[in-house]
Amino acid sequence: MKAGRKPQILTEKELVIMQMLWDGGPMFVREMLERYPEPRPHVNTVSTIVRILEEKGHVAHEAIGGSHRYHAVARKEDFRERSLRTLVGNFFNNSYKSAVSALVEEEKISVDELREIIDMVESRNNHRKQ
Repeated sequence: MKAGRKPQILTEKELVIMQMLWDGGPMFVREMLERYPEPRPHVNTVSTIVRILEEKGHVAHEAIGGSHRYHAVARKEDFRERSLRTLVGNFFNNSYKSAVSALVEEEKISVDELREIIDMVESRNNHRKQ
């Protein structure tokens, strides 16, 4: 991301492109279009989204044979953290406990998965104490 800019949330279309670059590595627009889920947009649409991502500083390119091969500059982890923080802030009054409770209520997470999370937290806490 360019210096001095406010951290941004990705649009759905931008996220599709970023996910391709995070998972598949550098690629040309035509390769992105081949991987794009149906209904596929026009090649110009994908090109525009990639250029916007580049202007925002999330993507960069290298010139290869008169074409551009794009790669992610922004890290997936940075967007994951920011998106989670925004989601919890906007929908759960900044309470991660409320967010997890909603997952339990909606049966999106099982008791076994909760136990695994508790074990992970306890293990991390024990490791820090040592």
